[in-house]
Formats: sequence, structure tokens, C-alpha cells
Amino acid sequence: MPIYRYSFQSKLPEIPTSIFSVMSALALKENALNLSQGFPDFESDKNSIELVYKAMLNGKNQYAPMPGVFSLRKEITNKIEHLYGVSYNPETEITVTAGATQAIFTAIAATIKKDDEVVIFKPAYDCYEPTIQLFGGKVIPVQLNPEDFKIDWKLVKNLITDKTRMIIINTPHNPSGRILSAFDMLQLENILKDTNILLLSDEVYEHIIFDGEFHQSAVLYPVLAGRAFIVASFGKMFHNTGWKVGYCLAPKELMTEFRKVHQFNVFSVNHPIQEAFAEYLKTPEHYLKLNDFYQHKRDLFLSLIKDSRFEFTPSKGTYFQLLNFKNITEENDVDFAIRLTKEYKLASIPISVFNEQQLNTKVLRFCFAKTDETLKKAAEIICNI
Repeated sequence: MPIYRYSFQSKLPEIPTSIFSVMSALALKENALNLSQGFPDFESDKNSIELVYKAMLNGKNQYAPMPGVFSLRKEITNKIEHLYGVSYNPETEITVTAGATQAIFTAIAATIKKDDEVVIFKPAYDCYEPTIQLFGGKVIPVQLNPEDFKIDWKLVKNLITDKTRMIIINTPHNPSGRILSAFDMLQLENILKDTNILLLSDEVYEHIIFDGEFHQSAVLYPVLAGRAFIVASFGKMFHNTGWKVGYCLAPKELMTEFRKVHQFNVFSVNHPIQEAFAEYLKTPEHYLKLNDFYQHKRDLFLSLIKDSRFEFTPSKGTYFQLLNFKNITEENDVDFAIRLTKEYKLASIPISVFNEQQLNTKVLRFCFAKTDETLKKAAEIICNI
């Protein structure tokens, strides 16, 4: 085979292997309980699997329409109206995507050009920053308060310039489990109302909120909804992250630009799974029960580790719980996470890698989207540290 010699410059030269891949690989190597990556270790509803099989048998095995199967987009419209009293046109304002990450990538690709500034809040989900950089944008990071993860809106307002093109929010927030309040959303509206700045609202955990709180979706705030790409995930809703199906909501003008990229990125999404979700969404209980389902798991996990040496504030949403280990070791969080996996056989995610300048707050993230048995085993390890 001939060897070609050429000069090549990476578009993302400083992007390392994802910490999720690193910790999951280490967990597998060490045969450790994996509470690092955010996916359930229990099966999806058998009814949803049967619906996919039925769609396959009914011949739904070729390309789906580029924006998504219409019956699914219609059910998404019904869901938004039912939950928030807001109407999105299924023809022009909803696109089904290959998971939420593809939706985020596509929204950024469609709107961010060289030297555009994008405000993100750190710690941040790890796909935001490299995608912005890939299209020549400049990341403007805002470090959340490491104690309570609240946003300093005065600081945000002072960071706005004539180059600011987009703000990205995530509620419920991964990794902190914090949720944005109505006050937060109103502050954001006030900042954006007289600008041309776009909003990307990552709401993949919208149905996993605890203690009677209500999800403050961007759809509820007209100033925000009128300029927002709102991203959701069926994988988070229905315990099937491997199916990689999500969707994006946006006003017609923005969705037109979104679809220009979407059609050349993935074109269309898994057809039989879309058919299955269209049927599955007709029963709202399938997603409305998630709050109670995951609050049980959060409460069980925290009750089992309450006498451990870790400190914590109960998560308000998502299926992640942060644990502070300042009373245990002086190690940084990356080193401790690695040692925890190797010596104690329990994998987690260090938070510093998502902070600005890798601010180390001695905090690890644990996923509690696990069977009760797995959580009990993990808690036993935690209590013995």
C-alpha cells in the first residue's frame, strides 16, 4: 500500500478524548460499577421495543422524510401544547434529529460563523465548545458559582457585545442537577429582548425534575421562544439512549436554516423508531411519570450514602448527583476518580474538566439512572471510603 506524505492541520487540535469515553473504558478494564456515563443499566419498556418491531414488519425500513415522520412531529406538537400551552407547527417548526447532540451541532453549524461570540455556562456539556470552535466561533465562558451553580446575570449582561451571536443554556443542568427558575428566564429575556442574539436551549432532561418543581422551558417565554432552538431527547425520556433520536423546535425562519444543514448532515433519522415514538407519545403517562421514577432513585441513593464522608446537595433534576469529597482526600478530582475506579471499582466523572480553566472543586458526578441493586452496591462502596 503506498504511503502518502502530506501536511494536515487539525481543526480541533486541542480536543482530547472525551472524559466519558476515558472513564467508561477504565470502568470496563477494571470491572467497576459504571456510574460515570449517563445511561440506564435497565431495559426500555418492552412495549416501545415491540412498536419498533411492528414498524419494521410494516415496511417502515426505508428513508424517513428529511424533517421526520409527520405523525411523530404532530405528537410532539401535541406534547408541547399539553405541557406548556404553546403551539409549534409540525410542518415548519419541528425537526426530528439523530439524538440531541446532532440537534445542538446542527443549530450551531447553521448560525455560527467565524468570530461570532457564543456565551456558554461552565461546567458545560462537552459538545458545545468544540462545535462552536469548529465553525470559527469564539467561546465566551461564564463560570457558574461552584457552591450553588447559580448564574450571575449582571456578569452575563456585561459580556454581551456586538459580536455576540448566541447564548446556550441547559436546564435541568448537566452536570450539576440545578434547574433554571422563572427569575432566571426573565433575566435572560431582559438581556436578549432588544438584540439579535439567538438562544440554544438544551432541555433534554425536561421530564426529570424533582421536589414538585416545574420545568421552565424557553417555549414559555415569548422573547426567548421567538429566537430559540430548543433541543429535546427521546433517549432521556424513554431509557433508550442507544436509539439516538431527539428533536429540535424553532420558529420557521430558524428551522429553515437548521434544515439546510440537517439535510446534508444526516438527512433523515431511523424510520421504524420514529414510527414507534409517534405511537408511544400518545400516552402522556410514559413521560409524565419520569419525575417520580427518578426521584425515587435519587432519594434511595442519597439515603444510602447519607452517613458517608461525601457531602452533597440533592439534585433538582437530571439523573445525576454531585458528591463533594473534600473531607476524604487532597487529590484533584481527576486523580481521585481514577483511583476510585481502580481501587474501589466505582466509576464516576470528575467535574473539573467541564469548568473554566479546569477549576477543581473536589466534586464527582454520579449517574443514578441505575437499578436499585446497582445503586445499593455503589452506596456500599461509597460508605466504605
